[in-house]
Amino acid sequence: MRLMQGVNPVTRLAAIMVSTTPLLLSLDWLSALVAIALTVALAPPCGLPLRALARRVLPLLAIAPVTGLSMLLYGRPGGREYLSFLTVHVTDNSLSLALAVVLRVLALGLPVMVLSARVDPTDLGDGLAQVARLPARFVIASVAAARLVTLVRDDAASLRRARRARGVADRGRVRGALTLLFGLLVSSLRRGAKLSVAMEARGFGRTDTARTWARASTVGRRDALALAVWALLPAIALGCAWVAGTFRLLGVA
Repeated sequence: MRLMQGVNPVTRLAAIMVSTTPLLLSLDWLSALVAIALTVALAPPCGLPLRALARRVLPLLAIAPVTGLSMLLYGRPGGREYLSFLTVHVTDNSLSLALAVVLRVLALGLPVMVLSARVDPTDLGDGLAQVARLPARFVIASVAAARLVTLVRDDAASLRRARRARGVADRGRVRGALTLLFGLLVSSLRRGAKLSVAMEARGFGRTDTARTWARASTVGRRDALALAVWALLPAIALGCAWVAGTFRLLGVA
Protein backbone atom coordinates (compact mmCIF):
# COMPACT_ATOMS: atom_id res chain seq x y z
CA MET A 1 0.00 0.00 0.00
CA ARG A 2 1.40 3.37 -0.99
CA LEU A 3 1.86 5.80 1.85
CA MET A 4 0.83 8.87 -0.13
CA GLN A 5 -2.04 7.29 -2.07
CA GLY A 6 -5.15 9.40 -1.63
CA VAL A 7 -3.30 12.03 0.37
CA ASN A 8 -4.32 15.63 -0.22
CA PRO A 9 -1.74 17.69 -2.16
CA VAL A 10 -1.84 20.29 0.62
CA THR A 11 -0.70 17.57 3.01
CA ARG A 12 2.21 16.90 0.67
CA LEU A 13 3.20 20.56 0.89
CA ALA A 14 2.95 20.43 4.67
CA ALA A 15 5.03 17.25 4.69
CA ILE A 16 7.73 19.01 2.68
CA MET A 17 7.88 21.77 5.28
CA VAL A 18 7.94 19.51 8.34
CA SER A 19 10.54 17.18 6.83
CA THR A 20 12.98 19.86 5.67
CA THR A 21 12.68 22.92 7.92
CA PRO A 22 13.99 21.26 11.12
CA LEU A 23 17.07 20.08 9.24
CA LEU A 24 18.18 23.70 9.02
CA LEU A 25 18.88 23.69 12.76
CA SER A 26 22.11 21.76 12.40
CA LEU A 27 25.00 21.84 9.95
CA ASP A 28 26.52 18.40 10.31
CA TRP A 29 27.06 15.52 7.94
CA LEU A 30 25.45 12.74 10.00
CA SER A 31 21.94 14.16 10.28
CA ALA A 32 21.96 14.99 6.56
CA LEU A 33 23.15 11.49 5.69
CA VAL A 34 20.48 9.88 7.86
CA ALA A 35 17.81 12.13 6.31
CA ILE A 36 18.96 11.15 2.80
CA ALA A 37 18.84 7.46 3.66
CA LEU A 38 15.36 7.73 5.17
CA THR A 39 14.07 9.71 2.18
CA VAL A 40 15.40 7.13 -0.26
CA ALA A 41 13.77 4.37 1.83
CA LEU A 42 10.43 6.24 1.81
CA ALA A 43 10.45 6.92 -1.93
CA PRO A 44 9.07 3.53 -3.12
CA PRO A 45 6.27 3.44 -0.51
CA CYS A 46 5.35 6.96 -1.61
CA GLY A 47 4.93 5.81 -5.22
CA LEU A 48 8.26 6.94 -6.65
CA PRO A 49 10.52 4.04 -7.76
CA LEU A 50 14.22 4.38 -7.07
CA ARG A 51 15.01 4.49 -10.79
CA ALA A 52 12.66 7.44 -11.26
CA LEU A 53 14.13 9.12 -8.18
CA ALA A 54 17.63 8.69 -9.61
CA ARG A 55 16.58 10.46 -12.81
CA ARG A 56 14.97 13.32 -10.91
CA VAL A 57 17.96 13.80 -8.59
CA LEU A 58 20.57 14.16 -11.35
CA PRO A 59 20.29 18.00 -11.59
CA LEU A 60 20.53 18.23 -7.81
CA LEU A 61 23.67 16.08 -7.81
CA ALA A 62 25.23 18.51 -10.27
CA ILE A 63 24.31 21.60 -8.22
CA ALA A 64 25.05 20.31 -4.71
CA PRO A 65 28.90 20.28 -5.01
CA VAL A 66 28.84 23.92 -6.13
CA THR A 67 27.08 24.93 -2.91
CA GLY A 68 29.89 23.47 -0.82
CA LEU A 69 32.68 25.16 -2.77
CA SER A 70 32.41 28.52 -0.98
CA MET A 71 32.36 26.80 2.40
CA LEU A 72 35.42 24.79 1.40
CA LEU A 73 37.41 27.87 0.42
CA TYR A 74 36.11 30.45 2.90
CA GLY A 75 34.81 28.41 5.82
CA ARG A 76 36.03 29.10 9.36
CA PRO A 77 39.60 27.72 9.63
CA GLY A 78 40.20 24.95 12.11
CA GLY A 79 42.41 21.93 12.46
CA ARG A 80 45.03 20.96 9.94
CA GLU A 81 45.55 23.40 7.06
CA TYR A 82 45.93 21.96 3.55
CA LEU A 83 45.90 25.11 1.41
CA SER A 84 46.28 28.80 2.13
CA PHE A 85 46.13 31.66 -0.37
CA LEU A 86 45.09 35.19 0.61
CA THR A 87 41.61 34.74 2.15
CA VAL A 88 41.35 31.11 1.06
CA HIS A 89 42.01 28.56 3.81
CA VAL A 90 41.27 24.88 3.25
CA THR A 91 41.35 23.16 6.64
CA ASP A 92 39.79 20.20 8.40
CA ASN A 93 36.94 22.40 9.59
CA SER A 94 36.21 23.86 6.15
CA LEU A 95 36.28 20.36 4.62
CA SER A 96 33.76 19.06 7.14
CA LEU A 97 31.56 22.12 6.63
CA ALA A 98 31.68 21.74 2.85
CA LEU A 99 30.68 18.08 3.12
CA ALA A 100 27.88 18.97 5.51
CA VAL A 101 26.56 21.66 3.17
CA VAL A 102 26.55 19.36 0.14
CA LEU A 103 24.75 16.63 2.04
CA ARG A 104 22.35 19.16 3.52
CA VAL A 105 21.34 20.36 0.05
CA LEU A 106 20.59 16.77 -0.94
CA ALA A 107 18.71 16.16 2.32
CA LEU A 108 16.54 19.23 1.67
CA GLY A 109 15.98 18.55 -2.01
CA LEU A 110 15.14 14.84 -1.97
CA PRO A 111 11.90 15.13 0.06
CA VAL A 112 10.70 17.83 -2.34
CA MET A 113 11.29 15.51 -5.30
CA VAL A 114 9.60 12.56 -3.63
CA LEU A 115 6.55 14.42 -2.34
CA SER A 116 5.99 16.57 -5.44
CA ALA A 117 6.03 13.62 -7.85
CA ARG A 118 2.79 12.77 -9.63
CA VAL A 119 0.71 15.54 -8.09
CA ASP A 120 -2.29 16.39 -10.24
CA PRO A 121 -2.51 20.17 -10.75
CA THR A 122 -6.31 20.10 -10.52
CA ASP A 123 -6.20 18.26 -7.19
CA LEU A 124 -3.59 20.74 -6.01
CA GLY A 125 -5.85 23.64 -6.91
CA ASP A 126 -8.81 22.06 -5.13
CA GLY A 127 -6.72 21.54 -2.01
CA LEU A 128 -5.27 25.05 -2.02
CA ALA A 129 -8.74 26.58 -2.37
CA GLN A 130 -10.77 24.36 -0.04
CA VAL A 131 -8.25 23.20 2.55
CA ALA A 132 -5.66 25.99 2.65
CA ARG A 133 -8.34 28.63 1.93
CA LEU A 134 -6.13 30.59 -0.44
CA PRO A 135 -7.60 33.24 -2.78
CA ALA A 136 -9.20 31.85 -5.92
CA ARG A 137 -7.10 34.04 -8.23
CA PHE A 138 -3.87 32.68 -6.72
CA VAL A 139 -5.16 29.11 -6.91
CA ILE A 140 -6.17 29.35 -10.56
CA ALA A 141 -2.83 30.91 -11.47
CA SER A 142 -1.01 28.11 -9.61
CA VAL A 143 -2.95 25.43 -11.46
CA ALA A 144 -2.24 27.09 -14.81
CA ALA A 145 1.47 27.34 -13.97
CA ALA A 146 1.59 23.69 -12.91
CA ARG A 147 -0.03 22.69 -16.18
CA LEU A 148 2.50 24.68 -18.17
CA VAL A 149 5.44 23.06 -16.40
CA THR A 150 4.45 19.72 -17.89
CA LEU A 151 4.86 21.22 -21.37
CA VAL A 152 8.51 22.16 -20.92
CA ARG A 153 9.73 18.65 -21.76
CA ASP A 154 7.66 18.62 -24.96
CA ASP A 155 9.00 22.04 -25.91
CA ALA A 156 12.57 20.88 -25.33
CA ALA A 157 12.05 17.84 -27.55
CA SER A 158 10.52 20.02 -30.29
CA LEU A 159 13.43 22.46 -30.15
CA ARG A 160 15.96 19.61 -30.38
CA ARG A 161 14.22 18.20 -33.46
CA ALA A 162 14.09 21.66 -35.04
CA ARG A 163 17.82 22.18 -34.43
CA ARG A 164 18.63 18.81 -36.04
CA ALA A 165 16.43 19.64 -39.05
CA ARG A 166 18.32 22.91 -39.53
CA GLY A 167 21.70 21.25 -39.13
CA VAL A 168 22.76 23.24 -36.05
CA ALA A 169 22.54 20.48 -33.44
CA ASP A 170 26.25 19.56 -33.51
CA ARG A 171 27.91 22.86 -32.65
CA GLY A 172 29.10 21.91 -29.19
CA ARG A 173 27.19 20.66 -26.16
CA VAL A 174 27.63 23.79 -24.07
CA ARG A 175 26.53 26.12 -26.84
CA GLY A 176 23.67 23.82 -27.75
CA ALA A 177 22.48 23.64 -24.14
CA LEU A 178 22.58 27.43 -23.77
CA THR A 179 20.68 27.90 -27.02
CA LEU A 180 18.10 25.33 -25.95
CA LEU A 181 17.61 27.01 -22.57
CA PHE A 182 17.17 30.40 -24.21
CA GLY A 183 14.61 28.96 -26.62
CA LEU A 184 12.70 27.37 -23.75
CA LEU A 185 12.71 30.68 -21.89
CA VAL A 186 11.31 32.56 -24.87
CA SER A 187 8.61 29.96 -25.59
CA SER A 188 7.61 29.83 -21.91
CA LEU A 189 7.27 33.62 -21.71
CA ARG A 190 5.18 33.72 -24.89
CA ARG A 191 2.89 30.91 -23.73
CA GLY A 192 2.51 32.49 -20.30
CA ALA A 193 1.57 35.85 -21.81
CA LYS A 194 -1.01 34.26 -24.12
CA LEU A 195 -2.48 32.22 -21.28
CA SER A 196 -2.76 35.22 -18.97
CA VAL A 197 -4.63 37.21 -21.65
CA ALA A 198 -6.94 34.29 -22.37
CA MET A 199 -7.70 33.73 -18.68
CA GLU A 200 -8.36 37.44 -18.15
CA ALA A 201 -10.75 37.45 -21.12
CA ARG A 202 -12.65 34.53 -19.61
CA GLY A 203 -13.13 36.31 -16.30
CA PHE A 204 -10.58 34.45 -14.22
CA GLY A 205 -9.10 37.74 -13.05
CA ARG A 206 -12.27 38.91 -11.30
CA THR A 207 -12.00 38.90 -7.52
CA ASP A 208 -15.57 39.99 -6.68
CA THR A 209 -17.13 36.73 -7.84
CA ALA A 210 -17.45 33.79 -5.48
CA ARG A 211 -15.90 30.71 -7.07
CA THR A 212 -17.34 27.20 -6.86
CA TRP A 213 -15.40 23.94 -7.09
CA ALA A 214 -16.48 20.80 -8.93
CA ARG A 215 -14.82 18.35 -6.53
CA ALA A 216 -14.60 18.34 -2.76
CA SER A 217 -11.10 18.34 -1.25
CA THR A 218 -10.76 17.00 2.29
CA VAL A 219 -8.13 15.68 4.69
CA GLY A 220 -8.42 12.63 6.92
CA ARG A 221 -6.55 9.97 8.84
CA ARG A 222 -4.33 9.02 5.93
CA ASP A 223 -3.17 12.63 5.69
CA ALA A 224 -2.37 12.69 9.41
CA LEU A 225 -0.45 9.40 9.11
CA ALA A 226 1.59 10.63 6.15
CA LEU A 227 2.38 13.89 7.90
CA ALA A 228 3.45 12.06 11.06
CA VAL A 229 5.75 9.72 9.12
CA TRP A 230 7.50 12.58 7.37
CA ALA A 231 7.76 14.55 10.62
CA LEU A 232 9.69 11.63 12.09
CA LEU A 233 12.38 11.98 9.43
CA PRO A 234 14.07 15.13 10.79
CA ALA A 235 13.47 14.01 14.36
CA ILE A 236 15.36 10.76 13.77
CA ALA A 237 18.10 12.48 11.77
CA LEU A 238 18.74 15.22 14.31
CA GLY A 239 18.44 12.73 17.15
CA CYS A 240 21.16 10.56 15.64
CA ALA A 241 23.41 13.60 15.28
CA TRP A 242 22.76 14.61 18.89
CA VAL A 243 23.54 11.14 20.25
CA ALA A 244 26.67 10.82 18.09
CA GLY A 245 27.88 14.26 19.14
CA THR A 246 27.98 15.71 15.61
CA PHE A 247 25.06 18.11 16.13
CA ARG A 248 26.25 21.54 15.07
CA LEU A 249 23.89 24.46 15.56
CA LEU A 250 23.70 26.36 12.28
CA GLY A 251 24.22 29.79 13.81
CA VAL A 252 27.51 28.80 15.49
CA ALA A 253 29.00 26.75 12.66
